[in-house]
Amino acid sequence: MKIEKLRLYLDDVRTPIAKDWIVARNYDEFVSQIKLHTLGNFEVISLDHDLGETAMVEYYNNVKENYIIDYSNISEKTGYDVAKFLVAESMNSGIPLPQIYVHSANPIGSANIMGYVNNYYKNCKLPQTCIQVSIQHTIDDKFLLSPEERIVKWKKKVE
Repeated sequence: MKIEKLRLYLDDVRTPIAKDWIVARNYDEFVSQIKLHTLGNFEVISLDHDLGETAMVEYYNNVKENYIIDYSNISEKTGYDVAKFLVAESMNSGIPLPQIYVHSANPIGSANIMGYVNNYYKNCKLPQTCIQVSIQHTIDDKFLLSPEERIVKWKKKVE
């Protein structure tokens, strides 16, 4: 009997349209899913970078304008923290990483995740296959903001 491999999607606001994804909304939910099912039972993992309010403030105030992330400004764990957890889990368990994708809209956060994961693949003498992808998704209405509302919500006021 063939056991179907699982797919895990990390995102605080988006939900994939395909129903076969397990969705984790934050770092702790993600880690719980890995612990519950074990790393070797996943075929694909797709990561968002920004997972909360302080990450969005950092995105709109530094990344979008300066192409810099100051992780000390972000209180929630990010998709980058998840990437570090996954590499440590693979190293400690001896279980190879599944295919890792990044679907984040944050270009610097995405690059940080892909760089970290691909460096691990390279050191394991594996193809560097962690790439940016677009996965069809929906967003709950409570998270939809106009550009003006985004600025009001997340842009620091310059005094």
